[in-house]
Formats: sequence, structure tokens, C-alpha cells
Amino acid sequence: MSDRRIDLAAIAAQAGVSASTVSKVIHGREGVASATRDRVRRLLAETGYVSPMQRRARESGPTMVDLVIGGVSAGYTMEVLQGILSAAQSIDVDVVVSSASPGDLHQIDADAWATRMNDSGRTGLILVTSQLTTTQRAAFRQRGLPVVVIDPLGPPTVDLSSVGSTNWAGGKAATEHLIALGHRRIAYIGGRTEAECNVARLHGHLAALMAAGIAARPEYTYDGGSFGRAAGVAGATALLELEEPPTAVFAASDSIALGVLEVARAKGLDVPHDLSVVGFDGLPLAEQTLPPLTTVAQPLRDMGRAALRSVLRLAAGERLDSPRIELATELVVRGSTAPPAR
Repeated sequence: MSDRRIDLAAIAAQAGVSASTVSKVIHGREGVASATRDRVRRLLAETGYVSPMQRRARESGPTMVDLVIGGVSAGYTMEVLQGILSAAQSIDVDVVVSSASPGDLHQIDADAWATRMNDSGRTGLILVTSQLTTTQRAAFRQRGLPVVVIDPLGPPTVDLSSVGSTNWAGGKAATEHLIALGHRRIAYIGGRTEAECNVARLHGHLAALMAAGIAARPEYTYDGGSFGRAAGVAGATALLELEEPPTAVFAASDSIALGVLEVARAKGLDVPHDLSVVGFDGLPLAEQTLPPLTTVAQPLRDMGRAALRSVLRLAAGERLDSPRIELATELVVRGSTAPPAR
């Protein structure tokens, strides 16, 4: 059926249940057997049922998209948010912004969350550095609510649209730059271990070492656990206390690189002559450090714009050319890198 005005009674008749049972399923209430709930959800999705409340919400105001931001640095968040908001303003779309750590996000009841969005007339959901559970993804899919993830924590999949940058190529370019300067003792301070972008940056770093015939030393790879400044402080402290410390550090984010610069100053090291530092993200703060930070710039605002365009196209029933969009990174060389001291 394609009639968007099909009523609740017709859904109930097709499912062989009462109208009150269908209402419970729509609003995520308890008291419905699992098999029955699945059957009703399937019919709701197939018929494109829209409740009177949902219809009023959609007809009474502009298009609305939810944006949920995971635990990332303020600088990264602001750049992505600026891209989304500027694109939304130009096409009269409202963006409702909230934040939640991945752990908190996974605790949210899938049915209640999807139903609440549907009832309030939301068009879709954009997540930043987060990941939905299988149950949550199913709940959104069954209600026709598209989801797009920017920098997903897990590997990209064909059934979930995502936007990112060329992290592997960026990691390789950062390390190749240091190798070209003459560095051979190059360390990597990573961000969140489970983040796919972190894994790709590390693999690009290792690929550059391998191509140059430089053995990757295990003690030169430090798991920071987050993309924040504290990870850089802890990582640099550990690395610079090694018997043979690195002459260069590639940090998985600009915020991590700030922590490295802080430790270098505290130890009386000159950057870049005693220690070269490269970041990743290309945040405005990278131009304001002393010395200015060499970094792999991500097109963060463009990533935000691409995510908004994708979620709106999916909501309109269009098919994306690819479930995964990757935008190019660029190595920006500044004053924090130089040949190693002899």
C-alpha cells in the first residue's frame, strides 16, 4: 500500500490485533509480545503510516533534524556544527542539538527514542563520533527515519550512511612529511581505540614507515584513549622518558598535539628542533600555538554539510550513490616540524 493516510484501524485489521495494541507499538509501550510487535512494525513501515500527531508536527513547521554529538573536542564539534548549521539555514531546516557519550547513547530505549522523534516531526538523525546498536538502527529503519554518522566509531557498513575524511591517506602523509625531514624515530599517540578514524590514521602512519624501510617500534605507539589534550600529556610524558625517545610525534588530533607541546615546553625541549610535532584535524587553534602546528586538515565543515544533505536526501526517498562519503584531507606544514637535531 502507498496511501500515507491509512488509519490505525486498518493497520490493526491487517495485523490481526486491536487498535490499542498498534498504538502501544507506535508509542513504544510495554505489554506487546515480541512477535506481535515485529509484525505491527513491519506493517507500519510497509504502509508508511503517519499518525495524526506526526502529520501535524510535519505540516506545522519547517523540516527538523536531530543532531547528537559524542565525546569529542570542542574545536572539532564547533567546526562540524558550523557546517551543518550554515547548510541548514540556507534551506530552511531546523537542527535540534544534543550530546551523549556512546555509553549513554546505547542505554536509550530504541523504540521510545525513535517514536519520540517521529511524533515530534523529525526528518532524520545525524550522529557525530557515535554508533547506534543494532536494535536502535532497526527501530529507526522501521519508522522510516534515516540516520547518518560523521566519523563512526565502528567500521563503515553498507546499511548505515556515514561521512568521514581520508584518514588513512592523512596519517600516511603526516608520517611521510616527517620521514622526508630526516626523522627515523617517529611516535604515534592515538585517540579513542575503538574509533575507526583513529585506526585508519595509525595504519596510514605504519604504512609510511614500512614503505620507507623503517621498523615500527612498539614502544613508539601510545594508546591515548581519547582525542583530548590529556592524552597528549600522558603520551608525551611516557614517550620522552624512554631510553631512546622519539625525535618526532604524530598525534591523532590537534588537541592531543597541544598536550605534546605542553610537555615539551615543561621539559625544556625546543619545538621543532628537539622534537617535531604533527596534529590532525586542522582546527583554528592549530594556527595559534607556539610554534604554529603542522597538521592534517580535515574539511570538517564540508563533512557537516555532506551529512545534512545525505540525511535529507534519504528522508526524501532518494538513493545515495554510496553509503560512505570520504572527503580529502590536506597536510598543512607550519612551524612545529623541522629536521631532527644532529
